Amino acid sequence: MNFTRWSARFPGTQRRAAARSEHAAAQARRGEGSVPAARGAAGHSASGPDGCPADPTVRGTGSAPAAGCATAPTATADGPGTPAPSLDELSVRDVLDCLPALIALVHGPEHRVAYVNDAYTAGFGARAPGAPAHLALPELGDLGLLPLLDQVRRSGKPRTAKNRTAPGGTSSYTVTCTPIEFPKSGVDTGGTDVAAGSDGDAEAHAGVLIHLADVTDHAEAVERLRASERRQREAAVTLQRSLLPQELEQPDDLRVAATYQPGGTEAAVGGDWYDVITLGAGRTALVIGDVMGRGVRAAAVMGQLRTAVRAYARLDLPPHEVLQLLDGLAAEIDASQIATCVYAVHDPNEGLLAYASAGHLPILVRDEDGTVRRAADPTGPPLGTGGWLHTSGTIALGPGSTAVLYTDGLVERRGEDIDEGVAALERALSGAQGTPAVICDRLMRALGVDADHDDDVAVLVLQQPARTGADAELFHNAALELLGGVEAAPRARAFAQGVLASWRFPVELCDLGVLAASELVANSLQHGTPPMRLRLRRTDRRLIIEVTDGDDHLPRRRRAEPADETGRGISIVATIASAWGSRRTPGGGKAVWCEFALPDKAP
Repeated sequence: MNFTRWSARFPGTQRRAAARSEHAAAQARRGEGSVPAARGAAGHSASGPDGCPADPTVRGTGSAPAAGCATAPTATADGPGTPAPSLDELSVRDVLDCLPALIALVHGPEHRVAYVNDAYTAGFGARAPGAPAHLALPELGDLGLLPLLDQVRRSGKPRTAKNRTAPGGTSSYTVTCTPIEFPKSGVDTGGTDVAAGSDGDAEAHAGVLIHLADVTDHAEAVERLRASERRQREAAVTLQRSLLPQELEQPDDLRVAATYQPGGTEAAVGGDWYDVITLGAGRTALVIGDVMGRGVRAAAVMGQLRTAVRAYARLDLPPHEVLQLLDGLAAEIDASQIATCVYAVHDPNEGLLAYASAGHLPILVRDEDGTVRRAADPTGPPLGTGGWLHTSGTIALGPGSTAVLYTDGLVERRGEDIDEGVAALERALSGAQGTPAVICDRLMRALGVDADHDDDVAVLVLQQPARTGADAELFHNAALELLGGVEAAPRARAFAQGVLASWRFPVELCDLGVLAASELVANSLQHGTPPMRLRLRRTDRRLIIEVTDGDDHLPRRRRAEPADETGRGISIVATIASAWGSRRTPGGGKAVWCEFALPDKAP
């Protein structure tokens, strides 16, 4: 198995071998005198049979080695005077057996074994030459390489398969298969001598050199890295989900559902969040946001913003004022981290959704007839940028309407304008019907969001039901304009008594409701300014009493001294009611309210 016999079959080697032969022949033609040879002290030639010095260490003064010599004195492990071997003196077997990589050589259509090196034998055991690869090299089948051998033979081009795991899962290899051509005669091909010119000549002499590099350490390092990334992602997802509402609050006047889908397994979790917050007096705050960035840091910032939103919502501020407070907080948490957010408030008495947006995508509203509307501007910059005064807008949300709040992962796709994604969501929403939970699922499917989606997605759907029949009897509104004067309080009490009695409340609840209405009206008459209004609202779960006036000074509960003649009204209301509160109204002025939980058997 001499290198000269095999070299012509490896790329580039044939040209180098031919060049060496021509060079040696030219030296011979030029004769001995062309380059002086080294001679001994007695004047006799010290040349060997090939014209090179027999002992390269013995030279005459001023002499030089003969041209074309294959060896020269070098310092090796065997000693400073041991010559390095010529490449022509090495056989292919000698070279391949010294390689740490696993080498196998096969030939013919059945990939019969011609040779395996020592490393291959140590790794998989001895292999008898001449047998087909699928029998003699079963490990190649286990690695899925037999089809690769066929491809290499047919195409004549090398192929590489990375990170193939050996049987038992103990070792991993990167395998390179290179096409080669065997000599056409006189070569041992596993005991078969193929004569030149025979029918199977071309097929039999085409072979493949299989090179298996052990990459087990690299594969284990990659797997450790992937396991670490999986643990980090699982921690981020767990943190993300723990910071989201575990169960949405369900307002009396709205049906609400939400869904959150983290990015695929190769993507780090983001900072998407949503929330539903009941504000009292039948009003509900709805929030959706997205912290830029990924991983635990984004989830942690999201958690801080969500907590802050809930705290600010308790102040019952207009939407733009809540975003203004969030903007400053986001800058304090991390000046390099920004977030988008929509904060909206639903008021069933007005049939409106008041909102403010900090760089977020527009709210979509589907009317009962299927028409889809986008919430128009205003939209301010993202939270954390500072220096911007946010403003509030409104969009109608009547009976039978459905509103959708969402993050950009639902509509944003690489290579597409985000407006195209919003338009696709509008088309999907126009035909989506059912409960909010059903609509969430349909929108996710319509926009192609699945387990492999590359971005986080949060969707919040709310419906204002169109109530008819017996269900409509559980929801009522009544209002009385108060002009002031001494007759205002008696009129308010009489009005409250008549309305509550018509709603068939128990006598005890009617009495408490009349007392609360009387105290709130008296407080407004004493501390407020016209216009004044008393409003009563009944839902399936509570009775709400609210008084509005033109003064924006908010009342507070205080302890009245025994000698004080005033200051007990709010304390009385807070004592008898389930909850109470106050807020400033958008047009100026304030609203003071209280609510009573209805008995379970109330009609």
